[in-house]
This record gives sequence, structure tokens and C-alpha cells, in this order.
Amino acid sequence: MEIDGEKILQRKTSQYTNLDEVFMVKNEVYKGQQYSQIYYARLHMLRTLIHSLLPHWKPHIPVRTILGLEQGKDCILVGTVYKHMKLKPCVLDEYSKERSVIPLVKPHNFMHPDDHLVLEDESGRVKLDGTTLLPSAYVTGIVAAFLGKETGAGSFFVQDILDAGLPPQIQKPLKLGGDKYVVFVSGLCVGNSTSNPLQFQLLVDHITGHLGDEMEQRIAAEIVHVVIAGNSLEFAREQFNGQNLGSKDQSKLAEPFQELDIFLTQIAAGVSLDIMPGPNDPANFSLPQQPLNRCLFPGSSVYNTFRSCTNPHSFELDGIRFLGTSGQNIDDLEKYSEAKDKLEFVERTLRWRHLAPTAPNTLGCYPFTDRDPFVLESCPHVYFVGNQDVYESRLLKA
Repeated sequence: MEIDGEKILQRKTSQYTNLDEVFMVKNEVYKGQQYSQIYYARLHMLRTLIHSLLPHWKPHIPVRTILGLEQGKDCILVGTVYKHMKLKPCVLDEYSKERSVIPLVKPHNFMHPDDHLVLEDESGRVKLDGTTLLPSAYVTGIVAAFLGKETGAGSFFVQDILDAGLPPQIQKPLKLGGDKYVVFVSGLCVGNSTSNPLQFQLLVDHITGHLGDEMEQRIAAEIVHVVIAGNSLEFAREQFNGQNLGSKDQSKLAEPFQELDIFLTQIAAGVSLDIMPGPNDPANFSLPQQPLNRCLFPGSSVYNTFRSCTNPHSFELDGIRFLGTSGQNIDDLEKYSEAKDKLEFVERTLRWRHLAPTAPNTLGCYPFTDRDPFVLESCPHVYFVGNQDVYESRLLKA
């Protein structure tokens, strides 16, 4: 496109579809229900799936319930894993810390050599043993199949394990019409005393095409979508001391919102933008976190390109499916299990077909009664996790 002989780059566009409906808590009514129902829904969904895989795995081995175990006979058990952890935090320990002069140590990882796994179904529970079983690689809440036999000690000796495996993936479009880019950003922490507004402004200028030479502007013109994956804001802890805020403090509290809104308005004026809540943002604590209120962003919310989304967040661009979180699910896995790197935790959630297996045991979530929204029914083409220490990526093939 040319205007008065000057060449003007036009930004590419894409077809956007929001898929957050499964994570919305709209018609749910809390009636004091506990978490047994979400565990039952998870077990029912994943056990049905795993049963369909068993004929291709161990077709001649019978499937039994825990109550139906026979000593010394090979069989397959399908159930929910519970991980007994010696160092797992306990509310009673928190109470004793308040009463004690010596503070309790808070480890980064709660693993211990004496940890062991227990398998549960509707009929009962049994301790899992075996050299092929690594408790450090598992967490409470996983549903899997275990091949083995009951021992004289009353435990189940595991010989082989079958996870739910990667879910099926929708077919990728054959033609995408050239390169298009999606920008993922997290941990902006606007309001932090150490944050540099200049860095954020440089990012905004790059996205909007106001930075760099013609080559950089060509790349910027191919950016079709921006995702801000949590922890956009940060507030000083002393502002939340339980006291009523004066007008001066209230005005100071609003400053991070106003600063963030100015930046988001510049982006939303030219590019499609999704913002997700994170652990430090003014949103509900438990997963799935609901969208940040649009009234917090009076400038950017007037654009139809601006969308306040849930965490986890799922969407499609030109038939390419994206799914991601603001990082709580992976951070929690790091506390209660071990892996070579963070990407291995991310990969495990896909192979277990569950976004947040540690919820609700050690990760807060809403007590759903008839469904588990974190069960993965289809595999995304792009799976992202925000608020991590370093950038890493991996191509996963079935």
C-alpha cells in the first residue's frame, strides 16, 4: 500500500476464536461441597479413556478393582494416585510455627526419600511398590493404569505403568498464508519499584511498528496477536495491612492500573490483545482464575481487540489452537515432584492429559461437582506457560 509515494506496511490479520467457556465459573452455585466430586469426575473421565487403551497395551491381563485383588496374580489397576509426603506442608505445622520460638524451614521442594505412592479407586486403596516406580516423578491427582500383582505384605508390586497419553490433536490448516507471529509476555509487574517503564514502552513500540528499520517493521506487521500471561501488576505489601486506606493511599493504589492501561491502550489500538490473570494480580486465587474486571482498564477496554481472559486460557488463530496458563500449575509440580527441567513438567501435564493434577490437593481450585475442566480432551498446537525464570521451548511429537 502506498500513500503519496510512501510505502505503508499493513498489519496482517487472523481469525480469532475464544475457547475459554470451559474455564468460566458462571452458573456454578457453591453449596458447601467438598472436593470428592471433582476427583470422582476426573477418575471417571480418565479411567474410561484408559480402559479404551488397555486392549492395545496388555490385552490378556484382567482389569480389577483394588478390593478384587488376588495375591500373586497379575492384573491391571486403574485409579487415582495419592502421594504420601513426609515434608508436605500442614496447617497444624503453621499453627505450631506461630506458637514456637524456632521457625519452621520452608523448603523449595518438599520431596523426601521416604515418600511413597498409594492408588485409590471407589473400592479402596493400596500402597504401590516396585523398582519401575519412581515416586519423585508423580504427584497426587494423576489417573493411570498399573500392571502388577499383590504381595504378601498387602502392597501392589508395579511392573509397568500406562499414562493417559497425549490427547488427539485437531488437524492443522494446510495453508496459513505466510508467516504470522503471536507475542507472549508475562511478569510485567507494573507498580514494582524496580520495574523500568522504558523497557515496556520499547516493547510496545516494537509490537506497534514504531521501532527499528524497515526489516523490523516488516516483522512487526506480521504480529497478529499479543497474550499477556499473568502477573501484570504488583503492589507494595504494606498497602494491605488490614487498615482502611486514606484518599492518598487509594490514589497510590490506582497508579499501577493507570500505567498498565496506558501501555495496553497503545497495543490494543493496533493489535488483538488477550490479558490473563496471574498469582499476583487482583483476581480470585483459585483456578480457574476468572477474567480481570474490564473496569480496571478504561482506556484499552473500549477497543474490541482487547479481551480479558481466564487462566488457563484457550483460543484459536486461523485454526491453530493455543492453550496456556500463568504458571501456577507448573510451579506447584516443581514443589511436589522432580524433573530435569521445567519443560519436563509441562510435557508431563500433556501426557497425563491434565493441566493441573495437583489441584485441589496443593493447588487451589473451584470445587466443581460434575466436571473437571482441567482434563485435556484435545492437544493444543501451542502450549505456553507464563512467569518462569527463563525462556525455553520444545517440540513434542507423539
